[in-house]
Amino acid sequence: MNGETLTGLLKKGQMILAQAGIKEAGLDAWLLLEYVTGKSRAYYFAYGEESVTESVAERYLELISRRAGHIPLQHLTHQAFFMGHEFYVDKNVLVPRQDTETLVESALECMKAVKNPYILDMCTGSGCILISILKERADAHGTGVDLSDEALKVAVQNARTLKVAEHAEFVQSNLFSEMQNTVYGTEYMKRTAVKMTECENSNRNYSRAYDMIISNPPYIPTAEIEDLMDEVKLHDPRMALDGMEDGLYFYRAITKQAQDHLVPGGWLLYEIGCSQGEDVAALLRKYKFEDIEIRQDLAGLDRVVLGRKKLQEDKYV
Repeated sequence: MNGETLTGLLKKGQMILAQAGIKEAGLDAWLLLEYVTGKSRAYYFAYGEESVTESVAERYLELISRRAGHIPLQHLTHQAFFMGHEFYVDKNVLVPRQDTETLVESALECMKAVKNPYILDMCTGSGCILISILKERADAHGTGVDLSDEALKVAVQNARTLKVAEHAEFVQSNLFSEMQNTVYGTEYMKRTAVKMTECENSNRNYSRAYDMIISNPPYIPTAEIEDLMDEVKLHDPRMALDGMEDGLYFYRAITKQAQDHLVPGGWLLYEIGCSQGEDVAALLRKYKFEDIEIRQDLAGLDRVVLGRKKLQEDKYV
């Protein structure tokens, strides 16, 4: 490998990835070269014949080999970009997708008129949804919930790196199971005496009442997971994908309990699979949500379902 140049190394990487059937072989080979060398594209075009050290070449080809094995690029670089921010990701969380930005944008729109909103992000994963909202709304506070302790470690790291840790807390819970009779609060809220509203739920317990519950839950039907690309089915955490038999398990479980954890007029927002809009909207209607909408992503596919709890509370089932 002595005398390897930037240009030669990139060509090797592109060839290996193309032969492995990587769809974006050229782009991924370049991004890994940039990651390993720290050289920009402009630098590459100006100094492509510059030699690289043997250790750099070995490190690059090692990562190329792993990418050829269909390990997601973001798991190799631990970098994922979402809503203009860089997030740390690893094998314990889903890689944030651009489609999910539609969910965040809808949440920010719904919260425009709410001062000091308190948000619950159910199935938080890397924390990218909650953290992106907190970056846009300095007056907001939030709780991220996930069953996976390893995922929560990633979310906490991202909250610290992106400087919203004072406004975010992360709780390990199987959906709402650990949230009954418990009032959470960030250190910032405790120091500044931000009021934390409680609400009585249908079991006569009390818990924190949120202005919004937002979730990108597992929604792939179990039988369809094996049909997904290798990067997803082999390397994303299974529990973050599997929506059980019909993909709607978590929408049912969350929607059934959401009224108990929302203030009157509070919002419930979901990311959905592109064929699930009508089914999820029907669930919101069943549990007496109002102002229900199905929204599309930039590709024109159904991506978000949202609804609002009644301002005048009824006795609901």
